[in-house]
Amino acid sequence: MMKSSKRYFVVFSFIFLATGALLRAQDSDLTAAEKDTLLSVAHHMMAKARYCAFVTLDSTGRPNARTMDPFPPDDKMVVWLGTNRNSRKVREIRNDPRVTLYYPDPDFGGYVSIAGRAEVINDAEKKEHYWKKEWASFYEDRELGYILIKVTPLQVDVLSYKNNLIGDRKTWRIPHIQLHVKK
Repeated sequence: MMKSSKRYFVVFSFIFLATGALLRAQDSDLTAAEKDTLLSVAHHMMAKARYCAFVTLDSTGRPNARTMDPFPPDDKMVVWLGTNRNSRKVREIRNDPRVTLYYPDPDFGGYVSIAGRAEVINDAEKKEHYWKKEWASFYEDRELGYILIKVTPLQVDVLSYKNNLIGDRKTWRIPHIQLHVKK
């Protein structure tokens, strides 16, 4: 067992030291193909995760984090979440739409972090589309109590050891992409 662990550490260390531009590059340094790869890895990790942490800011600027059950991101990395219309997070989003979503990768120790802008959406068609039947027990009156949160990403950070997307050796800054998604 010890030899296997040591071998893994040596191989991982070699990969870490020998990584190419994609591993240390920031948004402006990435080619279109590298950006597509980064977004593809992020999309896969996010879709695989059952839960994410959803962070909002209160009226004093203090962050509040909670576990959420999001829908997988769409092709533009927009994330939809459902919640109670009277929840603290809805009030906080209406006061300050800056939010962060954090998706851990429990299998490989990496993560995806999305910094974006949230909107509270109360559209019947969207609410029907973005609904999970296992949520029924949380909403006495689904039509009145259930509301959506749409998170439009502004920046996507990806740390994936499995895909050799790791931080810069000096700054530890992980690969990221600035997105300018239109509403």
